[in-house]
Amino acid sequence: MHPGRRVAVRFALGRLWREGVEMELMHRAMGFGALCFVTLVPLLIVVAAAAPAGHRGFAQWVIDGMGLPSGPAQAVQRLFTARHVLSTTSAFSLAAAAAFGLTFASAVQTGYERVWSVPAGPWHHAWRRGVWLAALTGYLLAEVESGVALHHGPLESAARIALTILFGMLFFWWGQSFLLGERVPWRRLLPGAVATMVGLVGLRGFSSLVFSPLIVTNAVSYGPVGAALIVQSWLIGVGFVIYGGPLLGRHLHDSRHGGAVPNGGPGQGRPEATE
Repeated sequence: MHPGRRVAVRFALGRLWREGVEMELMHRAMGFGALCFVTLVPLLIVVAAAAPAGHRGFAQWVIDGMGLPSGPAQAVQRLFTARHVLSTTSAFSLAAAAAFGLTFASAVQTGYERVWSVPAGPWHHAWRRGVWLAALTGYLLAEVESGVALHHGPLESAARIALTILFGMLFFWWGQSFLLGERVPWRRLLPGAVATMVGLVGLRGFSSLVFSPLIVTNAVSYGPVGAALIVQSWLIGVGFVIYGGPLLGRHLHDSRHGGAVPNGGPGQGRPEATE
């Protein structure tokens, strides 16, 4: 590699590292995993139980996302079983689950605002979190149902993979813009959506190699708590990708177009200039 190009790559990596530290990327990823487990999971389990297709919603999404074979998949399925959920769920607990889900959406919105250095949105835009949460729930359930409908042959499996990547990229592209209140141009958000999907695909491969055998051994050694610990670790990885993808996308866009991040990087609460 040319010495000048090598210096430029090192500078770009160092800048990306500093931006991740400034926005507390790992801290936010751990918060994402914790909030997802205690707020989003109950809501998705209840919604999946109410769906006509059956009771495998959230568990099947985790199984697909981690690329688990039958043995570890059974441990995860037992962990997130939705049997008798509807008969034991009151209207108040459902409303509480939805309210906690909005807390999760608020955390994602705050993370995006830190990535793009935009101030917090006005209070009357809080409805966007509810719409985004509903869209996320529908997206995850649709992804699960695509696995049920398109699993009979290699062509159908290939079609499902292509559709999952395409619609996932569109969801994360739209999700950033919607939660940010359309304050960042669409073309600036596209690299982040692509990076997010690439990261999720890579995380799936890593999970199938590393987390899959750990689920079996931990389930035998510690019971459901052991399997829950591995799923929690995977959710932290998902959070790292959810926030790190847009951060990398912003860095790539700014580097390609010669735009410097003002005053040092994300997380400073400055308005982002539109194009």
